[in-house]
Amino acid sequence: MTSTSAALRLGILGTGRIASAMAGDLTLLDDVEVVAVGSRTDASAQRFAEEHDVPRAHGSYEALVADPDVDAVYVTTPHPGHRDAALLAIAAGKHVLVEKPFTMDAAQAREVVAAARAAGVFAMEAMWARFNPHLVRVRQVVASGALGEIVMVTADHGQWFAFDPAHRLFAAELGGGALLDLGIYPVSFASMVLGTPSGVSARSVPTSTGVDAQTSVVLDHPGGAQAVISTTLLAKSPCRATIVGTDGYLDIDPTWYAPTSFTVVPRVGPAWRYDEPHPGHGLRHEVAELARCVREGLTESPVMPLDETVAIMTTMDEVRRQIGLTYPSL
Repeated sequence: MTSTSAALRLGILGTGRIASAMAGDLTLLDDVEVVAVGSRTDASAQRFAEEHDVPRAHGSYEALVADPDVDAVYVTTPHPGHRDAALLAIAAGKHVLVEKPFTMDAAQAREVVAAARAAGVFAMEAMWARFNPHLVRVRQVVASGALGEIVMVTADHGQWFAFDPAHRLFAAELGGGALLDLGIYPVSFASMVLGTPSGVSARSVPTSTGVDAQTSVVLDHPGGAQAVISTTLLAKSPCRATIVGTDGYLDIDPTWYAPTSFTVVPRVGPAWRYDEPHPGHGLRHEVAELARCVREGLTESPVMPLDETVAIMTTMDEVRRQIGLTYPSL
């Protein structure tokens, strides 16, 4: 594993769109080096390595995790492959950063968490939104009490996708649907602000392939606070988020989960804005957290704790149960 002075040596498992976006954004970090990529074929791995100047390309996931020069593995497979890829890396003694959703359900999440804790390696869900600078500042505002008692959180995430039954977003066997791919963002945001809900109410519109085209959820919390969230594959939504408290509200500009600005409007007094320039995509911040935690000997992040990831997947399971969304792999 890495020393405190060396750069974290990262291996990327998978060669899809998110892997490419991450490789590009990591060029802005000094303490992380992408040293290897692994794919299911040599050709795919070689193409990715050439495009992103990655030193080594492995034609199997097994070869990647066996690479002695890899300290940590970033798992970017389609959703149904997250558990097996994470367990493969953990068994090889590697730290793991697993793309959201962490797994397909809470049972799989608990399995990965137990394996990582038994092996003594770092593990974290790659919920990149939580590490972006504006959401770091949002948490500080909430923690300061400036908004008073939080009574409501709202967030939406909708993107338009042309219907294609072969595309992973519309294929149940690939973990498709709005909920797992897009809805995980507002569910995690609500968890970040309000914690684990005590009640879940969900409604959904299905696609002809059986996955959810759009889903709306109300999350009830002890004390009376609610989160109202929505997600859709049918249209580009505003992608805004708000946190409403007894002493004011915080309104995050579109696109709320990517680097952006926000406005705080107190019940009494002038409004103020957070608006800072931000180079790059924003994905790198979660890897910076991975590197920091590994340097400090931590096996999980206080920003995205493993128990919270399991709790979020439990909430997602209940939403799926209520809307009748099932996956062949479960």
